[in-house]
Amino acid sequence: MDVAIDITEFSYLPAQAEALGVPLPPVERITLTLADGRTVSALRFGTDAPRVTLLHGAGLNAHTWDTTSLALQQPLLAIDLAGHGDSSWRADADYTPRTLARDVAAALDAWTTQPQLVVGQSLGGLTGAALAASRPDLVAELVIVDITPGIDVSAGPAALRAFYEGPTDFATRDELVDKAMSLGFGGTRPETERGVFLNTRVRADGRVEWKHHFAHLAAQALAAHDPGSAAAPSVLHETGWDDLAAVRAPLTLVRAIRGFVSETDAEELQRRVPQARVVAFDATHNVQETAPTALADLIASLAPAGQGI
Repeated sequence: MDVAIDITEFSYLPAQAEALGVPLPPVERITLTLADGRTVSALRFGTDAPRVTLLHGAGLNAHTWDTTSLALQQPLLAIDLAGHGDSSWRADADYTPRTLARDVAAALDAWTTQPQLVVGQSLGGLTGAALAASRPDLVAELVIVDITPGIDVSAGPAALRAFYEGPTDFATRDELVDKAMSLGFGGTRPETERGVFLNTRVRADGRVEWKHHFAHLAAQALAAHDPGSAAAPSVLHETGWDDLAAVRAPLTLVRAIRGFVSETDAEELQRRVPQARVVAFDATHNVQETAPTALADLIASLAPAGQGI
């Protein structure tokens, strides 16, 4: 008799919850069709109205927040930004924070009933700032994770560009896992397999491709001998100081000690935005993956009071 094996996007969650020693909450994928026909997709944890919204960084997707979300045990949304995960790619390839924030606002208008504690990492942090500046009614509090405007995130991960500036499709996911591990990405092989599985899809022809648009844009730029024209990190160079200065909600910067935001960068943020608080974590740039419980504890201390998940 054949035994059914769960190979869905949620198949990793039970083991993650068990490792954390927490209950596995209801989790579902939800999708909103926008006025222009594109879709925004998200993961909804819990059944009560969400109080927390999570926005991922460039080249990632909503599942980067899985461990943090499980540790938090609160109703929340983890949104796939445009061009990532299961959300539509943009024909104009405009993935700047203010453009992304418009889609997030539409999603929150549809899916939430109260202002959110918005937590955004990297590109998601700048998107959160743009959202809080343009739609203050949607944001009760803002946490930006390891990013400040103007940081050149391409300076550190040269290997990341090499990772994406290659073929855009592969015969198997194992090829991508091998490539990622050879360049020093991921942790154990099972952890890397999980990340690759959740960030790729199998096309109708059987080939495997990245879900996010950035890898395809980077490959196109390389083919055109213009690596700076469409590489993923370039969208993070947009100056967002005006957006941050316009944020009226309480603002916290999480600085990853082994990430991209230096002490000098954090001091510049506090000089420009005096009301901002800075918290340092011993983590890499993807704090939600390398210090998920610490980040969940911080979010829990800020989240509006309410029942657990």
